[in-house]
Amino acid sequence: MLKSVEYWLRVLPLFLTSCMFRSNVKQVVPFFWVRDLEKSIRFYVDCLEFSKKKEWVVEGRIRWCWLEIGDAAIMLQEFWKNAPQSSKDHKLGEGISIAFICDDALSLYLRFISRGVHAVEPFVGNNMWVVGVTDPDGYELFFESLTDVPEETLYSQWRRSK
Repeated sequence: MLKSVEYWLRVLPLFLTSCMFRSNVKQVVPFFWVRDLEKSIRFYVDCLEFSKKKEWVVEGRIRWCWLEIGDAAIMLQEFWKNAPQSSKDHKLGEGISIAFICDDALSLYLRFISRGVHAVEPFVGNNMWVVGVTDPDGYELFFESLTDVPEETLYSQWRRSK
């Protein structure tokens, strides 16, 4: 049955608005408040191989930055002393975890540990290799890649079976 012109005049603007909104959103970028920005930048750039793409400098000091690895990004900003968002009232990292979907999480694991990063032994969860690290403020970062290895297999078990 054909719809009336009035129906389409009522529905079409809602549909178009919905489509425009979906195509307008391009990326979600986690924003981490940190206690020591320089320490966090060193961790992400030197240990995890992120690149610093943008920064905000106030009085010669970096206050905020945008870091990228591949197509993923995060933002870091240090808590300002005597500011409303002061770190004394926050438990950093609590309840937060970020999953970076990768082509090869195991190669990242090997690179991380070669740089002295403490990483949890990789395991298979939800059909993905999961490599877990924790940043200096307690944020949990998971680097994951698809696999056909059985669920709950540890990296050491998998290596022995090869």
